[in-house]
Order: sequence, then C-alpha cells, then structure tokens
Amino acid sequence: MIAQADAIIIAAGAGMGVDSGLPDFRGNAGFWNAYPALAKAQINFTDIANPRAFHQHPELAWGFYGHRLDLYRKTVPHSGFGILKNWAKGKKASWIFTSNVDGQFQKAGFDPEQIHECHGSIHHLQCCEDCVGDVWSADAFQPEVDTEQCKLVNSPPICPICGLIARPNILMFGDWNWQHEREHEQRQREVKRLEKVIHNLWNVVVIEIGAGTAIPSVRHFSEETSRKYGARIIRINPREFDVPSKLDVGIPMGSLEALLAIDDALNARPQEIDPNFMGIA
Repeated sequence: MIAQADAIIIAAGAGMGVDSGLPDFRGNAGFWNAYPALAKAQINFTDIANPRAFHQHPELAWGFYGHRLDLYRKTVPHSGFGILKNWAKGKKASWIFTSNVDGQFQKAGFDPEQIHECHGSIHHLQCCEDCVGDVWSADAFQPEVDTEQCKLVNSPPICPICGLIARPNILMFGDWNWQHEREHEQRQREVKRLEKVIHNLWNVVVIEIGAGTAIPSVRHFSEETSRKYGARIIRINPREFDVPSKLDVGIPMGSLEALLAIDDALNARPQEIDPNFMGIA
C-alpha cells in the first residue's frame, strides 16, 4: 500500500511520542505516574488541562505545562519520524495531521507548512482572558519548575497587550477561549492539499499511528479522509487496531516497532503491483 501510493497522509496521536520517551496520559494511572504531585492532590488530567486551572491555580497549571514545554524542547524524535519523512519524500504529495501539541514533527524536519496540529501547540501562547485573540511564540519563555511540587517557580508568561497571564495555545477541556486562528490556517492549507490530490486522482494511503478512541480526533480524520478520498488506512496501535474495512490494515504494534518492520519489508524486496489496490479514483 505504501509503495503504490502517490500520496501519503500521516495521522498521528499521542502514541507516536511514546517511543521518544514522552509520557502516556492514558487514564489517571498513567497521568499520575508522570506527575505524582498531582496524584497526591487528586488532580486528574481533565482538571489541570483546563483553562480554569490558570485562573484558580496558575503556578500549578504552569508547573504542569511548563514541565511539558521543557520536556518537549529537550526530546529527540525517535527514528520512526525519519522513516516517515523518507517515505514521504518519494511521493507526489504528503501531509501530516496530528493531535499532538509537542512539535515533534517540526523538530524532526517536516515542513511546518504541511502540518495540521488540530489541538494547537504548546510552543505558542495566547492570553488567558482573550483580550485581542492573538497568538505568539513561546520561545522567549523559559519555565523553571519545582517538579516535586509541580509548580512554576519563576514568573509565568504574560500577554504583551493587557499584561495578564498567558497560557499555551492548546485546545483544553471546557475551553471556550481557545484561539484557533493558527489551527484554522493549517486546516485551510490541508483542504487545498487534499483537493489537489483528488483533482489529480492520486492513490492515497493514510498511515495512522498511536491514535486511540478516548479522544478520537485523529481517528475521525483518518476515516473521513478514507470515505471522502478513497484512501486506504494503515492503523498502527498496540491495543486499538481494528480497522473500518477489509481494504484497510490494522497492526497491533507500537509506533517505532511497526515503522521499522514496515521499512525493512519495503527495503527487502521489489514491490509488486496489487491489482486489488483501491485508490481515490
């Protein structure tokens, strides 16, 4: 499917980052294992990943997000990113859709103009009070976090317009003030790219990696792309690998393990054309 595709769409969820050493927030157990101070206070992921936290407990909210920002800045993307980049290079078109806010695809060298971060990015900030609806880079903010207490010990970033506290430009739980302009621009580029794919009647494969059903943004995108453009889906997930049709493939493996195995198979022998391949035509 990958060898025969004219266009590759990469759809990545949180499982894509696990092999780079990033924490898995699956359920309270996984989240609290990564943040024991929040476990002690019985604060779960939906409580802290919430705009209310920046009003009620700003040092705790920025302790959590500041730690993540520092972690993502230091994390080296695993070799699976390079494999995907190499596959995409040989195609007529490629695109990335991800619910991850970590910026790992950009760090791995993918073109930022070909990435849609549907939940925003931790590397960008916005005002907590939505004073002007602006978004700016987080590069100037260097968080200092007491990891035992999960609290920010230096000053939080502030809005350059009104001087109030800023927050990450990430879609959170119960979030009515998320500034989606940056995400909207990415989505508009995505629509144009996919329109070009369908106009040229190119064969499309969606490689979905580490995307579960708990927050199904990536799964919805993969399956909508399959319905709309006739794309086939390769779903890589160690637990939730069921696929919507018999033309798709589910692989019950972690992201790096699966990508390495597929790459070995691609490099091991010439690919024969499958007469049953269903492209977007």
